[in-house]
Amino acid sequence: MTKTANAVPEGFHTVTPYLVVSGVGKLIDFLKQAFDAREIQRHQRPDGTVQHAEVRIGDSIVMMGEPQLPHEAMPATILLYVADADAIYQRALRAGAKSLREPADQPYGDRTGGVEDSAGNKWFIATRIAKAE
Repeated sequence: MTKTANAVPEGFHTVTPYLVVSGVGKLIDFLKQAFDAREIQRHQRPDGTVQHAEVRIGDSIVMMGEPQLPHEAMPATILLYVADADAIYQRALRAGAKSLREPADQPYGDRTGGVEDSAGNKWFIATRIAKAE
């Protein structure tokens, strides 16, 4: 096996979320509106479903694809750190998310709120406001 100079591709982190959802195109539209995501790539299957797509949110890449047997759709839970949790929470609601909980200060030092997208993924939107106790 030939070893590459960097095992982790440029622009990626060691852990990269991969969402398996129906309606990847709709999810990408939501991520653009709610979290200012930038679409990096999208590859479609002959039937029009999305085999693989990538978006960048902040400094992280989120991969996604539509289910194909034997793999089924599987919602995920993701924590997203942002500069203003309240503003991004409201922006996500305007983009069509369902509220899970309004932003509130947490004892571990974050202000966190939660939303659910149309594919069932839960996004907890957080801003670090204080050093954890």
